[in-house]
Amino acid sequence: MNITLDKNDDQLSAILTVHLTEADYSPAVDEKLKEYSKKAQIKGFRPGKVPVGLVRKMYGKGVLGEEINNLLGKAVDGYIKDNNIKILGEPLPVPSDVNFDTDKEFDFKFELGLLPDFELPADQSITIDRHQVSVDDSTLEETYDQIGRQFGESTNPEVSEEGDYLYGKLKKGDDEASERPVLLPINKVKNGADKFIGVKPGDVLTFDLSDAFGGDASAIASFSGHSKEEAANISGDYTLTVEKINRTTKPEHDQELFDKVFGKDIVTSKEEFDEKVRATVQENYDREAENLMNRQIIDKMVDATTVQIPTEFFKKWLVRANAGKLTAEQVEEHYSDYEKELKWSMIRNKVVEEQELKVSNDEIVERTMQKIMGQFNLPEISEELQESVRGFADNYLRQDNGKNYVNEYEAILAEKVIENLRGKVVVNDNPISAEDFRTQGAS
Repeated sequence: MNITLDKNDDQLSAILTVHLTEADYSPAVDEKLKEYSKKAQIKGFRPGKVPVGLVRKMYGKGVLGEEINNLLGKAVDGYIKDNNIKILGEPLPVPSDVNFDTDKEFDFKFELGLLPDFELPADQSITIDRHQVSVDDSTLEETYDQIGRQFGESTNPEVSEEGDYLYGKLKKGDDEASERPVLLPINKVKNGADKFIGVKPGDVLTFDLSDAFGGDASAIASFSGHSKEEAANISGDYTLTVEKINRTTKPEHDQELFDKVFGKDIVTSKEEFDEKVRATVQENYDREAENLMNRQIIDKMVDATTVQIPTEFFKKWLVRANAGKLTAEQVEEHYSDYEKELKWSMIRNKVVEEQELKVSNDEIVERTMQKIMGQFNLPEISEELQESVRGFADNYLRQDNGKNYVNEYEAILAEKVIENLRGKVVVNDNPISAEDFRTQGAS
């Protein structure tokens, strides 16, 4: 056997050629045919007495192909590993004319996509924003409104009143293409609210959208689904075809409501309830701000890292690896997204390797246990119950042939990579209200 690697001029792709002689595959083929002859049941011959020559004639070509494929797989993988060749995806076999009937020596070629070495951006050369979200009264009011709608008694009256919600289809003038479902909170209308009171299902209302909300781009965006930027430029008349009126009788702020929202006896007074609501809302925004910062790190690291990608090979590999699911046209259309994912994968792997990041089994089990406890709202549990939760976690991690275990491993490793990169970028704290943070996300 002889294996050669010929790199293309760009050093980003190569052809790996495996030359096989009869001495490379013949022993394995002969051994497999002997096994066949012992097991084959052919009319006219006793079991185990079928001549090897007859078996070779009947099954030789199939056995030869199978053994050569096995030999090639091990040879190619071994060569790549032994020579520490970093490749993209998998080697792609190059079509060739092989005649197993007459040829004794064979050349098999494989196309490789090569991943080059690269450098990460210099420390502190990237700047990102960390939003410090403050929960304002308007946001808390909306939260209490949501709690009221969720846990209050809901009805669909025939005629709307102040405080109701109008569900229907909104469109600009006669533009059918602009039609979208909306839920209009009457109490958010600043100008001409009377037009929305006394309305029945089936009524069609025409109004100046911008004027109705006093030109408040945030309120318009929240109602209409437009981005804040689009909402700021909205003008002219819109029509709302009312399909349903939603009315909710707000629940009393009593222990029954406290238990429904946070679990039995977690809070036992209105003061504790208000404090818990504010803390929960703050935690949610902190988590969203954290996720946004992490996405910034990924996006800016990818943009600032220069990596040469074997583009043509990558496109070809994507199509073959996703046969029947992706076409060459689809790959071409979304190629920039695929390349971004590949670059981030390369960056992540480089950080893991250079920083020697690892994930222990204990970390995976502990993370899974915390998720289970969170689902059942169990902040603290006894040692006996803890063993039960551990049993649930172990069972979950073994499901789907260990797929859940791998997913948890990858999630923890990704967090460690982000945490490591966070120490290499400049982080600017950016105070922002919850309302501005929401509308910024919509823009």
